[in-house]
Amino acid sequence: MIELTRGARELELEARTARFIREVVIPYESDPRIDHHGPSDDLRREMQSRAREAGLLAPQLEARWGGHDLNHRETATVLRACGYSMLGPVAMNCMAPDEGNMHLFQKVMNPAQQERWLRPLAAGEIRSAFMMTEPDDGAGSDPGMMTTTAQLVGDEWVINGRKWLITGADGAGLAIIMAKTSGGATLFLTDMDTPGIVIERTLGTIDRSMPGGHAVVSLNEVRVPASQVLGEVDQGFRYAQIRLAPARLTHCMRWWGSAQRAHHIATDYACRRRAFGKQLIDHEGVGFMLADNEIDLKQAELTIDWCAWVLDQGHPGTAESSIAKVSVSEALYRVADRCVQVLGGMGVTEETPVQQIFRDIRAFRIYDGPSEVHRWSIAKRLKKEWRPG
Repeated sequence: MIELTRGARELELEARTARFIREVVIPYESDPRIDHHGPSDDLRREMQSRAREAGLLAPQLEARWGGHDLNHRETATVLRACGYSMLGPVAMNCMAPDEGNMHLFQKVMNPAQQERWLRPLAAGEIRSAFMMTEPDDGAGSDPGMMTTTAQLVGDEWVINGRKWLITGADGAGLAIIMAKTSGGATLFLTDMDTPGIVIERTLGTIDRSMPGGHAVVSLNEVRVPASQVLGEVDQGFRYAQIRLAPARLTHCMRWWGSAQRAHHIATDYACRRRAFGKQLIDHEGVGFMLADNEIDLKQAELTIDWCAWVLDQGHPGTAESSIAKVSVSEALYRVADRCVQVLGGMGVTEETPVQQIFRDIRAFRIYDGPSEVHRWSIAKRLKKEWRPG
């Protein structure tokens, strides 16, 4: 039976995180070092320095990497509080893709690789990129369509291909490259300044909360030593699942916090603003939208905690994370959309963060698997498990 009681340490970390976000991070939201491709690395390092001082840098990690040894349920509590500002995950070094990459590295990297790459990543000294998605007819929702290849030549792998929508590639120090090998797919680790890795351009997108934006990257005869294979050769798809299921859920956690922020702003506005002789919240058209927000936020919170509990039992959580990804991303989008509507003209201006929360949460319904692909996966499982009565 799932346990909803939260321990003293968990509640203390939640309160400390909420205070840090409110007092330290939110004032940075008007910083000019934030552009359409997210906060600059200079701003990221400055905020992460303050998180380190507060004992809140990468709290989700194991203690040996500077974290608090949180399980998935505890991580949900802290990351929801962290997500109250879209800069929060950046400040606390638990943003995508680094958080998901660090989770994978703790489980799959060998000790030498961990010292070379995980330790500086956990400390915020470098950023990372996960290169799987491809343009045109390459890998997207179907990784099996991957066209990037890796061939073993002597004691080096030679990688050729093209990736796109690679979050954080511009400015990253480390790349994880997924490429086809003779028996499946393999994950390779390499520094971003390795010859042959070329950032063609950074795409213009509707979101702007992730440092480095989302890039198109060419891989031209990129040579990677055999010692820099992550895990085992041909096991890349399996390792990707180790990363993707928890990463889908941590996205849900962070964006829940942002949706709650939008809801608080809209509720405050509806209680202060008057129209047609009474407060906006007293008009059913507005009050009911805010009530629906409360319902969606609570259901999303419970879905996140349920999936986190499943992961904490040692299950891979593949089906559960698909359910959570669809239901939470769509619920939070509804919340953000209603908040824009409640704010009226104010909702489409930059006077509040609501319009940007709306834009970023809209993108969440696509990355880490669009809702349609997750529904298709759930339906396939239902068919497989069906037995005629």
